[in-house]
Amino acid sequence: MSAGYRSRPEEQGRTVRAPVPRWRSRRAKGLAYAAPTALFVAVFFVLPLLLVGQMSLSDWPLLAGDRGVNAPENYTDVTDTTLFWPAVRFTLLYTVIVTVILLGLALLLALLVQESRPGAGFFRTVYFLPGALGLASASLLFWGLYSPTTGPLGGIPERLGLADEPLSFLGSPTSALLSTVFLVVWKFAGFYMLILLVGLQRIPHEVYEAARMDGASRAQIFRAVTLPLLRPSLALSLLLCVTGSLLAFDQFFVLTKGGPDNSTVTVVQLIYREAFQRMNLGTAAALSILVLAALLLLNVLQFRGLRRADES
Repeated sequence: MSAGYRSRPEEQGRTVRAPVPRWRSRRAKGLAYAAPTALFVAVFFVLPLLLVGQMSLSDWPLLAGDRGVNAPENYTDVTDTTLFWPAVRFTLLYTVIVTVILLGLALLLALLVQESRPGAGFFRTVYFLPGALGLASASLLFWGLYSPTTGPLGGIPERLGLADEPLSFLGSPTSALLSTVFLVVWKFAGFYMLILLVGLQRIPHEVYEAARMDGASRAQIFRAVTLPLLRPSLALSLLLCVTGSLLAFDQFFVLTKGGPDNSTVTVVQLIYREAFQRMNLGTAAALSILVLAALLLLNVLQFRGLRRADES
């Protein structure tokens, strides 16, 4: 020890530790913040996904439990089910119809309430209000409206002399599909309008002013300015709409129960039937894995397509 140096009292009799590096402290804080989310994902997503994967490879009746591995029998049984391909075709048809109508109407509503004018806030609220209602509750509401005996809509053509009996909105495959599409569009148009409205309001006004000064018409501005700059919001809406439509269950379960004649059975309804009506969790889990794989593939293709569009 050099002359003139005197150790502090608190340093006598113990080893002085070096200060902890700042990056380690930040790392520990980051792990502490991320731990609750990681635990939630592990308990409510990773573990159930692993269990579903195990079920899909096992003979697993609902009331008997795991009887051992039977792979790949569950997957072959899924494709051999008589309702599998009709359910896939109907789900894809429903997805295309809902996506086109819903996003087109949502964009129109967003354009109508984009400007800050008297009454714009009122109409924004009115358009968004159906989105606050749960899908099962909305389905029950429309089931009552569509009822040919007690509903107020079915008897209108009869009272006007246009039909001899109350109109059945859910009595044929086409009318059941269109009636369900109307419910979904009524329910979610305001939600997607809000997403697109946020995207519209993020477009700088200077871009519109420059386009007007160049003599562009409204149609040219919409095609060359609005749509390209609105692409991120459109991509998000498209992703949510397609995914939600492919996983449709509540509206068809409440309104049609898959009828008439199994014409409105979706893929998720087929999973429900396999699990809780045919009491076969193994086949239902195999179908769930196939649906998950299809959704992942579809999302990857969508992201690649959007990335190529942005690069071009």
